Amino acid sequence: MLTVLVDYESGNLHSAQKAFERMAAEVGGGTVIVSARPEDVLRADHVVLPGDGAFPACRRELDAVPGMVEALHEAVIVRGKPFLGICVGMQLLATTGHEYAETPGLGWIPGDVVRITPSDAAMKVPHMGWNDMVIDRPHPVLEGLKTGDHAYFVHSYRFQVGDPAHLLAHVDYGGPVTAIVGRDNILGTQFHPEKSQAAGLRLIGNFLGWRP
Repeated sequence: MLTVLVDYESGNLHSAQKAFERMAAEVGGGTVIVSARPEDVLRADHVVLPGDGAFPACRRELDAVPGMVEALHEAVIVRGKPFLGICVGMQLLATTGHEYAETPGLGWIPGDVVRITPSDAAMKVPHMGWNDMVIDRPHPVLEGLKTGDHAYFVHSYRFQVGDPAHLLAHVDYGGPVTAIVGRDNILGTQFHPEKSQAAGLRLIGNFLGWRP
């Protein structure tokens, strides 16, 4: 089994790779590679799209890899391979991002990425650090996770889903902030599972064993 972490110069790939390799060894999850090659995405059993930075910049970098957006569509939408987006990689699933300029996302999970506006003006943006998750809907990749588990966030924009059924978990930061989205074979986490200690590693291990 092969898991490919997509390299498009917009992710913290080293720590993510180490976390996925660790859990692949623990759960018998096969091989984990980092690749910018569309052909690797097409032969992968699981696909992971990390992302750090601003939405428009990440979208530009993804588009700049020849054939990558097309390979992702073929692998995930056409062939139904399990997919995990992380941080901005999750935000790119949306219809539109509104950071700096309106930017089209992949449109795999309808919704908009909008600036976090806490109800308490004393709460700083970006939302940075640990926060307690609230699980909204069960999902195989969330097995063993529960409301109150901690996850590590670094972001100024949030995914506002168009369909509440796609919201799997949220946190409170002066109002609800989406933590996990999902539908069918597609999953996305706003937090960094590779930096979220036990809860994040559990989610990664579950993802590697997931067969939608």
